[in-house]
Amino acid sequence: MEIHFRNIEQGDNAGIASLIRSVFREFGIARPGTVYFDPTTDNLYELFRVPGSIYMIAEDDGKIIGGCGIYPTENLPDGCAELVKYYLDASYRGKGIGRKLMDMCIDSAREMGYRQLYLESLPELGRAISLYQRAGFRFIDHKMGDAGHFGCTIWMMKDL
Repeated sequence: MEIHFRNIEQGDNAGIASLIRSVFREFGIARPGTVYFDPTTDNLYELFRVPGSIYMIAEDDGKIIGGCGIYPTENLPDGCAELVKYYLDASYRGKGIGRKLMDMCIDSAREMGYRQLYLESLPELGRAISLYQRAGFRFIDHKMGDAGHFGCTIWMMKDL
């Protein structure tokens, strides 16, 4: 197994959208108000052309196995971006791959000048939430920004 990390490419849209939706089905969270139904999930390459954003892909022998991004979600405070669309294929979890993918995005956020990262999640994603906490994210009691994911009920923030 040799994992390769790289920026998203135009040909990745279908593969990463499929992976994201498979994770939602795996955890029984494929419901309105989440990225499962977000139309941008099918066009991540185009979405991440926005200045101040990045999306990283993890692949194994050409197969997309994960992704994670930083996005300047509308109406977040100045200096704050959102950690978004962070998913990893089930067979690759627990090996440090997801953590490396997230750390690369956090480092990119710092390089882009962000001072904080916000994220939204769901209680069913407990292992991911534990990972966020170990990475320095803390719970906050309210939604921020206008991502449009009204189905999320966990909100977290990290100072960079």
